[in-house]
Amino acid sequence: MQTLTDRSALIAHRRRATMEDAFLHAEAAAEIEERLSEVNRTFTAPAVIGLSKGPFATLLPGATQLDDAPELSGSRGAHDLVVHAMSLHWADDPVGQLVQSRLLLKPDGLFIGTMFAGQTLHELRTSLAEAEARVSGGLSPRVLPMADLRDLGGLMQRAGFALPVADSQRLTVRYRTLAALCRDLRVMGETNALADRPRQFTNRRLFSTAEDIYRSHFSDDEGYLLATFEMVFLTGWAPDESQPKPLRPGSAQQRLADALGTTESPAGDTVAPRIR
Repeated sequence: MQTLTDRSALIAHRRRATMEDAFLHAEAAAEIEERLSEVNRTFTAPAVIGLSKGPFATLLPGATQLDDAPELSGSRGAHDLVVHAMSLHWADDPVGQLVQSRLLLKPDGLFIGTMFAGQTLHELRTSLAEAEARVSGGLSPRVLPMADLRDLGGLMQRAGFALPVADSQRLTVRYRTLAALCRDLRVMGETNALADRPRQFTNRRLFSTAEDIYRSHFSDDEGYLLATFEMVFLTGWAPDESQPKPLRPGSAQQRLADALGTTESPAGDTVAPRIR
């Protein structure tokens, strides 16, 4: 298995992360809280995997806090709810994390995971790559590669969850400078922890060139840099005989929109109501 993440670097970044105004984590935690409120069930043995500080530390008072290590330390079948909190995008083996999360659940227990994926930071990735090609003629891994929503839904099936669902929420945040964006990444513990990242001192010219490219290609009419963050939410249940069985694909006799008496329309992006 290929090593994607330098685990020691990731842990160090998280220790330094203040989570001060970690608005993206707060947004994800609020979304999970809302989803849980719509489930007609009281959870008495929850667990949270991942960050032990910030919005997710207080999402489920009294929940067991587990580190997102390659081998999870929880007890098999001990929980009726497992929340994997903004950590799966750093996993070398995401299927392994999902399988272990399922095994932590009691039969018919609920799993909810949230992570950065999709188009997250594609502007930063493109700008840094072009800048490095100009400055040094090379290319180094500086931004974490992001999984596609459809692929993540497939991973839930491979991990053995019943009734798996994958959906996403995309936010576009406006930044005055590239340094302001990097500051938010440090606050969240999301700076570069890739195993193959460059270890030598980075020439300042690289970042000034990257900011010029960023501003040229990914800015709005007021000159603010636009940064995309796509948060994917994964939901599934530990299999149990009491659960309803899904219908065979293609067996539906009516469109959902017709049944609800509404008109289908694509989901739009959400623009964060703040400038960083």
